[in-house]
Amino acid sequence: MRYVILALLSGIFPIVLLAQEQTDSLQVQNQILDSLFIAETENAPGKPKVLHAEPLFIDLIRDLGARKGEKEWNMGLGMTDKGAYNQYTALVEYEFAPVNRLGLEFELPFSIYLQNGKARDSVPKTKLNSIKVASQYTFWVSDKKQTSLALGMIYEMEFNEFSRYREARLFRNHLYNPFIVAAKRWGQNFHTLIYTGPFLHAPSSFAVLDNWAFNANIHYMISGTRNFLGLEMNQDFGRDYRKTVLRPQIRVGITDRLLVGIVSGIPLRAKDERLSSFLRIIYEPKVHGARRSHS
Repeated sequence: MRYVILALLSGIFPIVLLAQEQTDSLQVQNQILDSLFIAETENAPGKPKVLHAEPLFIDLIRDLGARKGEKEWNMGLGMTDKGAYNQYTALVEYEFAPVNRLGLEFELPFSIYLQNGKARDSVPKTKLNSIKVASQYTFWVSDKKQTSLALGMIYEMEFNEFSRYREARLFRNHLYNPFIVAAKRWGQNFHTLIYTGPFLHAPSSFAVLDNWAFNANIHYMISGTRNFLGLEMNQDFGRDYRKTVLRPQIRVGITDRLLVGIVSGIPLRAKDERLSSFLRIIYEPKVHGARRSHS
């Protein structure tokens, strides 16, 4: 019996050692891939840049520390249960960096409303929400602290509903959203980001504070890729209300240039909003002289 046990142990030990070696080898390989991917982003020609995970629902105008020539197309599709009706949203967005660290964005967001079994007059009208123009400048990048800070401004010229184009003005309001972004990468995989600022609307010649937004994010970027898992927390504070929505999300690289993001919305403090979902398709055209090797 003793010889049988020794024989079994002598057969098991090599298997255990081999499995441990393979695990260690995989960890080393992932660390190498992480280092290569981060280096590819941060050590490319141009000013210093730190790799940060970008939230999918309230996204940035451009990568923090953007380099001249970077550009990106986005298409978004969403659905929100509003109780009395469903809101379907769609957007088309183009963002680019004309110079180092400066990002510009143009966006057309649409909203379609469909009755959900209640009074028809409670359903808003379908419309092109606005023409949105935005800018963002990354004023501080620290390689040592793996931190970036940026300031930005979003301007929206809001439209009336399609059905009111003949009886009312085409544009009904101006909306301004100055904001600040602070992002930090912890090691190679974990990313945090805060995005906050007020919303001011100007129905006439002066602007009025409407609400304040505070968005906090944490993401885990999977080794050697641009894929990530994360949580986005969107909070809005107004005079008479407070809304908090948690948005768990994933981003997956389909090709070197194409990524898809999927977001769920879970309201914690929102009287007029229930569960929601959002899909973002991201296409990054090739930048002359640059390359990407990981998806």
